[in-house]
Amino acid sequence: MIEDDLRAAFARHEPLTPSAGPLRVAIDRLAAVRRRRRQRFQAAGVTLALLGALGIGVPQLRPDRPVEGSLLPGRPVDAQSGALNVLLLGVDGFGEEPPYRLADSVLLVHIPADRSRPYLISLPRDLEVSIPGRGIEKLNSAFYSGAGEPRPDLDAGYDLTRRVVADVTGVRVDAGAVLTFAGLRRITEAVDGVEVCLPKEVRSWHTRRTFPAGCQVLDGAASVDLLRQRRYLPDGALDRDRNAQRYVAGLVRRAVAQDVLTNPVRLARLLSAAGTGLAVDDDGLPLTRLVAVLPELKSVDPVGLSLPVGPPVDDASRLPLDPRQGPEFLAALREDRLAQWVAQHPEQVDPVR
Repeated sequence: MIEDDLRAAFARHEPLTPSAGPLRVAIDRLAAVRRRRRQRFQAAGVTLALLGALGIGVPQLRPDRPVEGSLLPGRPVDAQSGALNVLLLGVDGFGEEPPYRLADSVLLVHIPADRSRPYLISLPRDLEVSIPGRGIEKLNSAFYSGAGEPRPDLDAGYDLTRRVVADVTGVRVDAGAVLTFAGLRRITEAVDGVEVCLPKEVRSWHTRRTFPAGCQVLDGAASVDLLRQRRYLPDGALDRDRNAQRYVAGLVRRAVAQDVLTNPVRLARLLSAAGTGLAVDDDGLPLTRLVAVLPELKSVDPVGLSLPVGPPVDDASRLPLDPRQGPEFLAALREDRLAQWVAQHPEQVDPVR
């Protein structure tokens, strides 16, 4: 009897039950939005990885981050409107043997407000800088000081290096990342190699491999080998920085040719390729602002530049800022006038192809 009463009650109230159709549609819509959001984040990470290919990584833009002052009182910070600066660090041998903890590749990617084209500015690893807690040292020592021991922290190493770079250049650093050479090797393999165009032959100190002059497609191991070389090069580490810029340009061209930037599956695959060899400057804010800037670029071909430096100081092999061209260059960077500076100093451009 109770069972019959329950059936009758359900039958009377069934017409009053709201349709599940709208609820199901809403759930499906929410799921689709979340899928698109995940795809955007994946695309953002990989697109930024292409900017940082120096052996160097996937930046996380921090648009709401307050502009930080200089480490030196009274030092001006840039007042750029719409320009962006991305700091990318390459660490050789991190997590491997021997456990190097120096950022031997330091690249500042400047995207001007007019979105004309990116500028890849190499900061010499031996640049003479002031490091909080250590005094006057080489720039690559900032990462070591911040990362600490016995288990180095990529994020902490990056953060101290960012502070030092912001102080030296006087510009706000909007984003950044660290990529180990192991991560770089995997990214290179994910795009089936990268074409690098060398003006002169390069011989490897580590493997005795010879990289001939001209354009050649390098696999992951060869790319890492090339980016580590400085001993046989006429300008040493400065020439290594120039080769890193050439690698950046080659990786960007490869990604464009393979339609990586518009294919979510390929983007996700490339993003995951770096694995644990990647550390992102990430305080939880979205990547969408920087990603939205990239399609605005009138040209994706970067201009390679190096911070002008003088001869080594004493026996420490530290490189001071060039007393004449250095301040001029930094003023052009802070004021977003690099195009004019390049036009006035064409000899300072590092050919990337």
